[in-house]
Amino acid sequence: MEATSLQFAAAARALGQVAHRRGLVVPGFRSPPRLDGVERSVRRRADGAATVSVRLRGRPWVAVLADMIEGVVVVNDLTGAAATRCRTALWAQIESEELRAA
Repeated sequence: MEATSLQFAAAARALGQVAHRRGLVVPGFRSPPRLDGVERSVRRRADGAATVSVRLRGRPWVAVLADMIEGVVVVNDLTGAAATRCRTALWAQIESEELRAA
């Protein structure tokens, strides 16, 4: 199933809520990336804000979700067990909100 912009917006809100509750930087999400030939990119601003850009067109929805989740991890410079806990919490939110395609 290919991703839609409505699914993308709902997932961005859900992931942002989880990141906020965990005290993490909540990135902005946009599509598509400005760089040609990439599926996901991260732009950081001097003020600490960041934007995760993900390509939707022609990609499976679960791949888009994985890139959005990994973007939150990257923006927050998480590694090891902290990164694993964050990914687990983000995927759990996606599943609880039924945003993952069957």
